[in-house]
Amino acid sequence: MPSRPILIHALALLLTGSAIATAQTGDAASATGVRKDLIGQVADAEQKFLALAEAMPADKYGWRPAAGVRSVSEVFMHMVGANYMLPGMAGVKRKPDVAISRDMETKVVDKAQVVELLRKSFVFTKQAMLDVPDDQMDTAADFFGTKSTNRAVLVLIATHAHEHLGQSIAYARMNGIIPPWSRATSGGDR
Repeated sequence: MPSRPILIHALALLLTGSAIATAQTGDAASATGVRKDLIGQVADAEQKFLALAEAMPADKYGWRPAAGVRSVSEVFMHMVGANYMLPGMAGVKRKPDVAISRDMETKVVDKAQVVELLRKSFVFTKQAMLDVPDDQMDTAADFFGTKSTNRAVLVLIATHAHEHLGQSIAYARMNGIIPPWSRATSGGDR
């Protein structure tokens, strides 16, 4: 678990950029305060993940920068797993029809299936962030054996998404793919 100063810094960074991110999502419409900002950050990561997943050619889904490092599809599927698993640490139950497994990162490699699972997982995650009641934000949470709070888990969900978004951007660029939003916002490559 990141140290408290790192979490506070991450939260400050999230709040700074929240106006842009919350403008991109209607999912946070019923949320307020920090929860709205965090959902906005997750929605921003979702939009960019899906754009990259669509832009990356199917034949590059097995590409990895080096042996022992996650492939393109493994990074996307890692996000799927995390999006379904992490909210559980804050007490949010996933639907019984959603099955995740330890080996899904390496077993699910079909582009269409990966994109659809990624899309569904972000829908679940944003709703899960709404489902943690305000009066339970300070409730203790077990984060892989470290004492935490439900609020810290929600912060981690957002920061984790952006961590792997950065990884996916690097993978795309290493394969000659310009992130679609870079072309759209600058009229070229940024």
